[in-house]
Amino acid sequence: MTPHPSYVLTVSCQSQRGIVAAIATYLAAMKCNITDSSQFDDEVTGAFFMRVSFDSEGGIAREELAEKFEEISDRFSMQFAIHDIAQRTKVVIMVSRFGHCLNDLLYRWRIGALKVDIVGVISNHLDYQKQVVNHDIPFHHVPVTPANKEKAEARMMEIVEESGAELIVLARYMQILSDAICKKMSGRIINIHHSFLPSFKGANPYKQAYERGVKLIGATAHYVTADLDEGPIIEQETARVTHAQSAADYITIGRDVESQVLARAIHAHIQQRTFVNGDRVIVFPPSPGAYASDRMG
Repeated sequence: MTPHPSYVLTVSCQSQRGIVAAIATYLAAMKCNITDSSQFDDEVTGAFFMRVSFDSEGGIAREELAEKFEEISDRFSMQFAIHDIAQRTKVVIMVSRFGHCLNDLLYRWRIGALKVDIVGVISNHLDYQKQVVNHDIPFHHVPVTPANKEKAEARMMEIVEESGAELIVLARYMQILSDAICKKMSGRIINIHHSFLPSFKGANPYKQAYERGVKLIGATAHYVTADLDEGPIIEQETARVTHAQSAADYITIGRDVESQVLARAIHAHIQQRTFVNGDRVIVFPPSPGAYASDRMG
């Protein structure tokens, strides 16, 4: 028996009476079965957000579902999208000389736990060229210097556009992106910051944390904006440390946290669970089975 097509409907608009009822009635009329649903009313801004997973038991295509939903979206002045769950997000990963996040993402991708198409890796160094190529993924070496930064960024965007990438992941990429790229790819660049923002910014936050005698270290994944390390936060995690540990211990512990936080943020984005709400991100919980791997090891 052929499985029914599965989709995710995402909706945002001003909160008002009847939205949920209208959506549920529409899906029922289109012979769709809701399998998971989350919603949130922001009492401060009056905004409403909703994410609905559903099976099209009538076999209706995404395009037709979207076209016929427009009557509801017009009625409530909604922004909406219907995503095909089977369609994988195309991702470009950018990395410098710290490879733990890249290695983690490649492993998750290889075992089917990270359901994306990695269409390229960009680096300003050659450290991970062989590893990436061995995964049959295109590797692009784009050196960046103060003198060639504009040209290098133009080449990066060329790679992104030619590959059809829908998301850029900064897996410890240690170059600051220009305002132009941040604006062009707004909501489509995720960065992992190796500290629990907003504390201990800069190049060596673990050393700063050690010198301040903190008891918790952590990592933050956020959407990139023109404000350095100030973008809307998607995911965070902490790890407990003690006075008996060294700054080098902090770094090692932090690497594990960074890898987990970045992967969770990417999962949330590609599963259409994130909604940028001003300076905040609404993150809905994952649907059942969202983290299942296709295979082992």
